[in-house]
Amino acid sequence: MKKVLVVFAFTFLQLVVVAQSFPDSWNDGKYYTVNGARLYTVTVGTGDPLFIIPGGPGGCHLSYRSFDSLSVNSNIQLIYFDGFGRGKSDTAKDVREYTLERDIEDIEGLRKAMHLDKINILGHSYGSLVAQGYAVKYGQHLGHLIIANGFHSFVMWQENDDNSNREIKTNYPEVWDTLMKVREQGAVSSDEIHQDIYGQVPYGFLYAYNPSRFTGSGSRKPYPNTFNTKLYYQMVGKDGDFIVANDIGNFDFRKQLKALTMPVLIIAGRFDRVAVPWMQVKYKAYCPQAQFVMFERSGHNPQVEEPEKEFKLVKDFLKR
Repeated sequence: MKKVLVVFAFTFLQLVVVAQSFPDSWNDGKYYTVNGARLYTVTVGTGDPLFIIPGGPGGCHLSYRSFDSLSVNSNIQLIYFDGFGRGKSDTAKDVREYTLERDIEDIEGLRKAMHLDKINILGHSYGSLVAQGYAVKYGQHLGHLIIANGFHSFVMWQENDDNSNREIKTNYPEVWDTLMKVREQGAVSSDEIHQDIYGQVPYGFLYAYNPSRFTGSGSRKPYPNTFNTKLYYQMVGKDGDFIVANDIGNFDFRKQLKALTMPVLIIAGRFDRVAVPWMQVKYKAYCPQAQFVMFERSGHNPQVEEPEKEFKLVKDFLKR
């Protein structure tokens, strides 16, 4: 959910679907014009549509292609997309166009453009905000809601910041000391020097149970705009790695979740240091009707660290 996006090589996916052909993210997508912008989509399989909403804010769909295996021997059509300002979709002329509300409305716009009646949604990390917002506003068009390593409120996102910084200060004191020096000189999260120092902390430290599960994407031609840093700081605030502001500093679904009538699945990771477990379990009170599953050997990405378990869980849930 932070500003650094890692694109993974999914060995599990390659093993599972080696005998099956899948569309290519670079070349096999389709554009839909939604709310005045072209949004890039890639569909996999046939059956009931499941939208995969990426994290960030600012991430594209590419690192979620491990979910392709859900379409194998099932009645699930996966719909991947690059949100406005991400990947191969159009970008804004003014960063103020990037909002949580816009992302929610774009899901509804895509549903209409694709001539779908009811859809299912899996929102991961920041994508869970979009998913929850859609469920609250357009629940009549939503069959199933999956909140994966998500956030229920600005309070939880602030705890992400606070916990991440505690962990960095404790375990990477040399990085923390360097960071404090530039902050004392007035640097904030959105400044390039601040981002460069923050990026010295390995991805797996905060996000993984087993960092070795996360490998580079290889030598293939880079995918465009995999992470939009300007979008990220527009939505989390200029010092959003310490103090959340703007859209992310104001969202709160806690009072609305109990009223959701569609089946809800909440996925959490025991070793997630950003969507922290002590905040995750509060979903049991805010959304008591939901099925809640803690992945004991995962961080922020169970779809990478415990894929067989997660994909079976999702398949079974969508049959409800």
